[in-house]
Amino acid sequence: MRCFAVASFFFCASVALGQSPAPDHAQQVPAVRSSAQEEPLAPEVADAEAAIVKSDWDTAEKKLTPYVAVHPDDARALFDAGYVADSQNRLDDAAGLYRRAVRANPKSFEAQLMLGLLLARQGKLADARPELAAATALEVGDAGPAAKARAWRALAQIDKSSDPVQSSTDLLEALKLTPETVDDTLLAAEIADQAGQYESAEAAYRRVLAKDPKSASANAGLAHLLIARKQYPEAETMLRSALEQSPDDPALTAQLATVLVAENKAEAVPLLEKLHDAHPKDASITEMLAQVLAESGDTAGSDRLYAILLASNPNDASLLVAHGQNLVRELKLMEAFGVFDKATQLDPANADAWSGLAFAASKTGQPAIVLHALTMRSKYLPENPSTYFLWATAYDTLHNKAAASAYYHHFLDAAGGKFPNEEWQAKQRLIVLEKKP
Repeated sequence: MRCFAVASFFFCASVALGQSPAPDHAQQVPAVRSSAQEEPLAPEVADAEAAIVKSDWDTAEKKLTPYVAVHPDDARALFDAGYVADSQNRLDDAAGLYRRAVRANPKSFEAQLMLGLLLARQGKLADARPELAAATALEVGDAGPAAKARAWRALAQIDKSSDPVQSSTDLLEALKLTPETVDDTLLAAEIADQAGQYESAEAAYRRVLAKDPKSASANAGLAHLLIARKQYPEAETMLRSALEQSPDDPALTAQLATVLVAENKAEAVPLLEKLHDAHPKDASITEMLAQVLAESGDTAGSDRLYAILLASNPNDASLLVAHGQNLVRELKLMEAFGVFDKATQLDPANADAWSGLAFAASKTGQPAIVLHALTMRSKYLPENPSTYFLWATAYDTLHNKAAASAYYHHFLDAAGGKFPNEEWQAKQRLIVLEKKP
């Protein structure tokens, strides 16, 4: 890679070190050159590059825009124009110019790389992936192996969630070119976590923390593993220690709240309330607080939060189910019936919605709907004592003695003394139903 004045020494150094430039700092946007381009430099392009050195984007743009209009196949000028647009945060314009630079010089590793990285920064991962893959197949020239390693690392990030095996392969390719960094170890941990290789993930997270105890990502990742394994005391200790280093970290705070909820510790509610006050527009935090308030018995407080969430997402079936459950707790059974009914229409595969509809229908005297809801629920979840009892009472109400009797027996076999009132009722109804004429 020939680092012209356009890029400044600082970016050339960052590429040589294999660092990924921050997208929100224009001066760090890559400006690199294809070593294949050795034709004489046009005066307009030279002037533009001199302006770029000074971060004078307006002057550079004024020089380049008319020039590329007349010289649409000048890959170097197109690359400069893309760099200027990138620096001004005109990302769509920059992507278009980088594409034109690639078309003008398909062998330009640098243009191909920067197009892929820019698309990845925009969140267009499906578009970024083939561009970055193409970059890994090109000769890097003077850009050096560290530049190609950047492409492989970017691919590893993209593949992490959808294809952990490929992501691991991408990272290994990067490590063939440059030494492993702490970020690589963290990425390896995340890949292993995604692949379900929890022991490997834990070991990698702990290696990161050994070097950087304040790493929020490593602490959050390790906490995630401990919570998944229900190792709550260890997770609590680790999270409290991490929060001493980063007391305002919302992800770590939310994880600690999750642990405290699992441990039935009252501290969870004020912790989440404080977190919600600091991030009132964060839907995930609001929903977590709503869930904890419902579990702690503050149904009204919980439902106020669900109302806020539903105002923004009125067709979210999971939110509707949670709202319906609160309505049941408040004995607003007809309202609950309507909410559960809407949830089942929006998401016919939501077993909790069918469970709620069956219960609300039972309490509002609609046995036929109870049976329909239970039939739908049974496609997704096994029966339990509560559903057996709902089957039995619905059939009983419809005077289907044989079916009612069978389900009362199923209920009694499954209940095991845990539902004394319903068990007494079932036994009384069986005496009547099975009484010989």
